[in-house]
Amino acid sequence: MYETHYHRASSVDDAAALFAKGTDAKYLAGGQTLLPVMKQRLASPSDLIDIAKIEDLVGCEASGDTLTIRAATTYYDIMTSGDVAKAIPAIAHLTSVLGDPAVRYCGTIGGSIANNDPAADFPAALVALGATVKTNKRSISADDFFRGLFTTALEDGELITAVSFPVPAKAGYAKFRHPASRFALTGVFVARTKSGDVRVAATGASQSGVMRVGAIETALKSSWSAGALDSVTISADGLLSDIHGSADYRANLIKVMAQRAVAAAG
Repeated sequence: MYETHYHRASSVDDAAALFAKGTDAKYLAGGQTLLPVMKQRLASPSDLIDIAKIEDLVGCEASGDTLTIRAATTYYDIMTSGDVAKAIPAIAHLTSVLGDPAVRYCGTIGGSIANNDPAADFPAALVALGATVKTNKRSISADDFFRGLFTTALEDGELITAVSFPVPAKAGYAKFRHPASRFALTGVFVARTKSGDVRVAATGASQSGVMRVGAIETALKSSWSAGALDSVTISADGLLSDIHGSADYRANLIKVMAQRAVAAAG
């Protein structure tokens, strides 16, 4: 059994200071990824810095044309937030189909995007909505934040504090869930900005993680309707192929999920 030191941080500055003192420290919020990895002995951090009770890292707030969700806010709190439901209901829906009740009560938005699992839901929302990730050091656009499988732009010890979403004119999310894990075999988030721009992002489909889907964006710019995608063909190049589905299957799922997301967005 390896030794791990547990710390409950009282503030963002306290968390950063505790991290700096550890030889191989990790931040702990919901623990939905880190704790199972530790149980399998795939990670053995010297220190766990619990950030879940830091008040400045919890809560959702809509102000003007921006929705801010702080990093340690649980999926359940996002799902049930009146501000989220009013500003971007597609995010509330996304959390309602994320994992199971146990995951939704414990998992956090900051933990999800910091881990950047290739089948996670929130990366697609961030990219499609053109969100900004805020840390204790800087602000990073979603387009620059996700760098590939389980890789982000975060530097060692950098702590996500919040995610800022521009409120779109319309947005929707649909995913085909793996029946056991409930991760996205393929999920698609669509968004139309108030200026008329369209952004579409898919998760669970690409070998490199979350991806923009240019062909669907182009079609929806011409006509925001599910029918506008009838003639669109998605290339299978660079898509995942495994026991759960071939690259061609996932290519078709991207189109079908996009159509469902557009229909849900209205």
